[in-house]
Amino acid sequence: MKLIKIHHIAIICSNYEKSKAFYTDILGLTPKNEVYRKERDSYKLDLEVNGQYQIELFSFPNPPNRPSFPEAAGLRHLAFEVERIEEVVEELKMKKIEVEPVRIDEFTNKKFTFFSDPDGLPIELYES
Repeated sequence: MKLIKIHHIAIICSNYEKSKAFYTDILGLTPKNEVYRKERDSYKLDLEVNGQYQIELFSFPNPPNRPSFPEAAGLRHLAFEVERIEEVVEELKMKKIEVEPVRIDEFTNKKFTFFSDPDGLPIELYES
C-alpha cells in the first residue's frame, strides 16, 4: 500500500452559517463547491487552502457536542502552516478571535500557537 497524501479533512459544525463565515471570511479559505443534501437536511462545503481542496465542512441537524480535552483520543487538532505567525495572530485578533500566546516547538525551534473554530475545534498555526 502506498498512500499519496491526505485528501481532505471533514468537519461537522453546529451552526453552518457561522462556521462557513469563520472558515471563509476569517481564515480566508476558498469555497470550491457547496451543495445542500435535502434528504439529510445537510450542507456540504468543499474548501480550498492555497488552491488545494482540503476541507469538507458539513452541517447536520443537532450534531452531538465534540468532547474536547487536550489529550483525548481521536483527532487532536487541525494545523495550518503560515509564513509569519505574528502577522497572522494580529489579523485574527483584529477579527476578534482569541489566540493563545505564540510558543516555540522545543524540537524544531519553530513558532506555533492555537485558537478555536466556532465549535471549539482546536486549530494550530505553525510557522514554516
